[in-house]
Amino acid sequence: MATMPLVNDPQPPQVLAAVEGESAPPGPRPARPTWRWMWSHPWYVLALAGGAGLPRFAPGTWGTLVAWVLFDLLDPVLTDLSWAGFIFAGLYFGAWAAQRAGDALGASDSGHIVIDEVVAFWIVLWLLPLHAFWLQALAFVLFRAFDIAKPPPIRRLEARFRNGFGVMLDDLVAAFYTLLVIAIGVRVLG
Repeated sequence: MATMPLVNDPQPPQVLAAVEGESAPPGPRPARPTWRWMWSHPWYVLALAGGAGLPRFAPGTWGTLVAWVLFDLLDPVLTDLSWAGFIFAGLYFGAWAAQRAGDALGASDSGHIVIDEVVAFWIVLWLLPLHAFWLQALAFVLFRAFDIAKPPPIRRLEARFRNGFGVMLDDLVAAFYTLLVIAIGVRVLG
């Protein structure tokens, strides 16, 4: 199946990599997806979270913001069981979408693939002890910090699993760290 032509991003790969906490990939730089490319296949729409992954600067942050907005819109109408199913489906289909989009873009974990941020941040928001705005904002900052800094074992997991599963896995670890810090804060501060 032929894919739509991609437009290269004029920013140096070091800038894009630094924004998402990655080192510059060796070899030729992957192309930046366009709206036209994204709409050419449903997997690409899912992988780029309906366009949240298209911005040139900080697509992971935009993906996390979209996750937050969608969570606040859906949470009043979804039960915990519905959320569990929704998140499980997001992890499963997100891994498939990330794999296909990564193959098409020439980078298994392109910064423009943001379904991993969306689903992982949904997990964080769903498991917060209360749904106050200040706690969601703190979770947002912590999640983005862990996703960008990639503390151990995130970098090792990224290197080990260079596929859709690995794309999803590194953000799940960032979500775990976010929830761990919040749980410790709740326990210590009462």
